[in-house]
Parts: sequence; structure tokens; C-alpha cells
Amino acid sequence: MPPSNLSILLTLLLLISTDTLPTTTTTSAAAAPLYFKEAPKFYNSPNCLPADDICSTNAVHVAMTLDAAYLRGSMAAILSVLQHSSCPENIRFHFVASASAYTDNIHLTLATSFPYLRFNVYRFDDPAVLGLISTSIRSALDCPLNYARNYLADLLPTCVNKVVYLDSDLVLVDDIAKLAATPFGDESDRKVLAAPEYCNANFTSYFTPTFWSNPSLSATFSDRNACYFNTGVMVIDLARWREGDYTTKIIEWMELQKRIRIYELGSLPPFLLVFAGKIAPVDHRWNQHGLGGDNFQGLCRDLHPGPVSLLHWSGKGKPWVRLDGNRACPLDALWAPYDLLQTSNVLES
Repeated sequence: MPPSNLSILLTLLLLISTDTLPTTTTTSAAAAPLYFKEAPKFYNSPNCLPADDICSTNAVHVAMTLDAAYLRGSMAAILSVLQHSSCPENIRFHFVASASAYTDNIHLTLATSFPYLRFNVYRFDDPAVLGLISTSIRSALDCPLNYARNYLADLLPTCVNKVVYLDSDLVLVDDIAKLAATPFGDESDRKVLAAPEYCNANFTSYFTPTFWSNPSLSATFSDRNACYFNTGVMVIDLARWREGDYTTKIIEWMELQKRIRIYELGSLPPFLLVFAGKIAPVDHRWNQHGLGGDNFQGLCRDLHPGPVSLLHWSGKGKPWVRLDGNRACPLDALWAPYDLLQTSNVLES
């Protein structure tokens, strides 16, 4: 059905309110009006336990960032999470938006497409982190919202002890409750963070020669089996994060980076410096990453071998941009069914 006048107005308000956010090369249409369809309502299966309160232990908490440039991807990701969940009414979304955006309009825009969604919107103080950000190899990686994941323990209610963090350029094809149930290890060696690790990646390439040539810095990994992991899909024990004040640990590395250039790749290296070799393992099926190609050309890529529960278009190429430009990669067709964008012919009708 055609979008209501309210839906169109709210979407326009969101885009106007976020036009001061850093734009990226991922989409040339980020400033154009986007109209989204209303998603269907999804219901809990009979065996789901109630989770009516945000502090309920039966709730599955999901955190994402929201901005105009990636809004279309965010809407698809939300739909995919709900569609494949056995207890979709138990999912609580926590959206972090730039303080320069009007969060009331974001709230209403989400509610228009997802009338039954349980969610909160949090304002992220861009200026507070802007002074900590060093330029990276791709301008999109320098957006302050990319660093919001560092502050989830401070932003979310203290009763939320565990959260699944998701990037906006992915879709799930499995029940997110399985990912949220990832064990953090024994109590004697309980981890703060869980994510798929990729030990075949060249870990040294994530840091500069300056870092590796400095004995006091390179010794950071001397007692760890440090491997690359992608921060776009993580399960975080927020209670232990708060206890260990891990936000401060990440900030300290970012402050050092401002004085001595020890890495090139945005918000990822500080996470590696703090957590690489110290995370709980997650099956690779939960982050089939790199589908957006590399950070320079965004060329098409194939899936990694093995089963798939989550498809992640990390890298320069985003499926909605490639589909709109008639230069889609084969795997972009797997993202398309979750696209809630209203097509122009539907709007005209």
C-alpha cells in the first residue's frame, strides 16, 4: 500500500535532521527522500517466556547505530532480525543516534515502519569523541557514530547486562537468540566480549611499523594468541565491561594514536588492542563478513566456506547502492528481500 502522509513526513524530517552527519561514499542518494514500507508484525512462538520489561532476563538486547546514510541498511537489518526470531516480541532494540539528529523524529520514523517494535533511542555526543578520532584509510570509517559501540555500557540502562551489537550493513538468516546465548567462558576466566575470530588474517597489517618497532607497544600482544575479529557483530557482557572500565582502556589507545600513529583503520584497532586474544569464540557462521569487498574498490566477493547465519556487507560496497546502480554483486540478491524501501512506481500509484 502507498505510504501514509505521516510516514512520508516523518521520513523527510529524519533526513533533514541528520543532514549534518558525515556523509560517506557508500551512497550518493543519502540526501534524497527515502520512503519505507510498514513491516509485518511478528509474534512469539508459544514456548517463549514473557519479557515485558526492559530489565527482563528473558529479553534479547540488540544495539545498532542510526544515521541517514545507512538508514536503508538499518531497516533491512531490523526486519531480518525480527523475521528469523522465534521470540521476536522479546527483542529490545537500542538505537544510538548522533546528538545532532532529532531523536524524536528518528523514534517516530522507526515506529511508522515497525509499529510494534520495542526500542529506545539514545543520543550520542559527537563532539566528545571527535577529538579522539584520527583519519583512516576511508572517510566513512571516521564518522563519530562508528565509535558509539565503545560507549554502550554507559548509554544503555544499567539493568541491561548483555547486548548483541550489529552493524547496519548486514542481515540475519537465523535466530538472534542463538547468538545472544553465546557463553563467555568459565567464571574463573569469563570474557567480556564474544565474536568470530579469523586467525588466518594477517594481524600485523592492522598496525603500523611504528607500533611493531616499539618494544613497549608490540609487547601488548606478547602473552596473547591475538587474532583479527570484526567489530560489526559482537556479543558484549556489559556488566563486566562496566566493572573493568573498558571504555577508558579503549580511549587511552585512541589518545596514544593522536600522538603516535600506530594504526590506520578507524575504530577497529583500539578494540583489537584491548580484546584480541581475550574474547570468547563464536562460530564463523555468525559473521560472513567482507561481502562489501575491500575498503578501496568494494569488489564482489564470495561467501566463506561453511554454513551461514548472518551476511555482512562490510567493506566499501553496500548492497543497496549496488542494486540501485544496476551493478549488483550476486550475493546482493540475498539482501534485497529485506529492503523496505518504497519503489518509485508504488509511490506514484
